[in-house]
Amino acid sequence: MAKFPENFLWGGATSAAQIEGGRCEDGKGLSHLDYVYFRGPKIPCNFMLTENLRKARAEEATLNFPNRRGIDFYHRYREDIALLAEMGFKSFRMSISWTRLFPTGREEKPCPEGVEFYHNVFRELHAHGIEPLVTMIHYELPIGFVEEFNGWESPEIIPYCVKYLKFLIDEYKDEVKYWLTFNEINMVTAVPWLGGGILLDKDEELELPKGFRPFGPLPKKMEERWNQVSHQALHHQFIASALVVKYAHDTAPGCFVGNMYNLHHLYPETPSPQDALRAHEETEFNMFFCDVMAQGSYPKWILSYYRKHGIHINFVKDYEKILAEGKVDFISLSYYLSSVVTADPARQERVGSFIRRLQNPYLETSDFGWQIDPTALRISLNELRDRFHLPIYIVENGIGAFETLGEDKTVHDDYRIAYLRSHIEAIGEAIEDGVDVIGYTPWGCIDLVSCSLVSMSKRYGFVYVDADDEGNGTYDRYRKDSFYWYKKVIASNGEDLE
Repeated sequence: MAKFPENFLWGGATSAAQIEGGRCEDGKGLSHLDYVYFRGPKIPCNFMLTENLRKARAEEATLNFPNRRGIDFYHRYREDIALLAEMGFKSFRMSISWTRLFPTGREEKPCPEGVEFYHNVFRELHAHGIEPLVTMIHYELPIGFVEEFNGWESPEIIPYCVKYLKFLIDEYKDEVKYWLTFNEINMVTAVPWLGGGILLDKDEELELPKGFRPFGPLPKKMEERWNQVSHQALHHQFIASALVVKYAHDTAPGCFVGNMYNLHHLYPETPSPQDALRAHEETEFNMFFCDVMAQGSYPKWILSYYRKHGIHINFVKDYEKILAEGKVDFISLSYYLSSVVTADPARQERVGSFIRRLQNPYLETSDFGWQIDPTALRISLNELRDRFHLPIYIVENGIGAFETLGEDKTVHDDYRIAYLRSHIEAIGEAIEDGVDVIGYTPWGCIDLVSCSLVSMSKRYGFVYVDADDEGNGTYDRYRKDSFYWYKKVIASNGEDLE
C-alpha cells in the first residue's frame, strides 16, 4: 500500500451543536438545532415542520433537547483535547457556534466570553500540536432567523451571515489555517430543516401522508415546494460562502478555505441503460455543489434541470462575479455509504436523497441500515481528482453503533476498527492512484449527540462518554479499543492497520 504523505493530517471531527453544551451560558443564544427534540433511541428526529417547532416552543420545559447538553465540551475541552493528543491527532475538525458569539445573529458586537472560549480551545489545540480545522456554519443558525426569514429561504439572512463569517476570519485567522464555510451544503436540498432552517410548510397548506419522513416519496405539492425553496436557499448559501472565501483570500492569505459536501456514490440497480443514466444524473447532482464552489459557476445542466422542474431561482445581483471570485482552495467531504438507484418510476426516490431504500446485495450493512462500501470511496476520490484537480480533505467518515461500557470500563469495538481499516486502505489506494488527499478526520472521534437520532445511543467515537439519552451519567470519558488502534495508525502514518 502506498505511504501516506509525511504531513498527512490525521485526526477526528465534531460539531459545536453536538458536543459543546453550555446552553445559554455566558450569553449564548439558541440555534434551530436546539429545538430538535428526542423521541426515542431508534426514532429519527423531526426535521421539522411548523407543528414540530410549535410543540418544541410550547413544551420547552418538558421536552428532551440533547443538543443543548452535548457532551459538555464547553467545560471539559482541555480534558478532551488531551485525549485527542494522546491518540496523536494532527488535526481536529470542530465548528463555531454562531449563537455563542452572536446570540440572535443581529448583535453589533459578539459576546466576549464566547470569543475567548474559542481562543482558549485553539490555544489548547496548538499547545498539543493539533491543527484546528474549523467549520464556520455546521448547520446551526439563530432560531430567530428561522421564524422571521424561514432560514436560508430569504436573501435577508445573507448580510447577517457574511458579517459573522468575516468576523471569524478577522478574529481567528492567526490561529486557524484551514476553514470550511458550510457543513454538507447539499443537505439543504436533502433535508431542508437540517441544512437550512427551513419549514417546508410555512405559509403553505400541505397535506402530508401518515408517517411522513423526509427521506421517502413526497406528495406532488410538497415536492414542488421542496425543490423551489431548497434550491433558492442553496443559492443564498453559495453566495455567502463565495463572499467569505474572497474575503479570506484578500485579508488572510495564510488561510485555506474549502467547501464541504456529503459524498454519495450511486450505482445503477441493473446494467440497463436507463438505470445507468439515472445513476449518472444523480451523480452529477451530487457533484454540482462542488462545481459551483470549486469552479465558480453553475453548470449548464443544472440550469436545464431547474427549467424542466419548474424551479425559478431569484439570483442575487452580480452572482456570477461573486461565485467566480469566491472559488474554494480544496474539496472536503463526508462519506459514509453508497446507494443503488433505479429508473423504475414506481421505485424511484427523490434526487439527492441521503437515506435510500434499495439495497446492494454485495455489501454489508451497519446496525442502522447504512451499507459499508470503501471501494466506492476510492472510486469517488478518483472522480473528484479528475474533475477538480484540487487537494481533497476527508472530514467525516465512520460507523455508528449502539454501545455500552463494559465492566472493564471500555468498549470492544472491533466493528469500528474493521470499518475504518477498510476505508483507510481505500484512501491509501486512492493516493497511490494519484489523488491528493491531505487529511482524514473520522466523524465523532469522541462520542457525541447523533444528528439523525438526536441521541447519545448512536455512538461513533474512539472515546466513550458516560451519558445517556436523557442526560443521565457522569459524563466521564473512557478509551475504547479503537482508541489504541487509531493511535497506532497515526503513529505509523497509516502503515500499521492491524
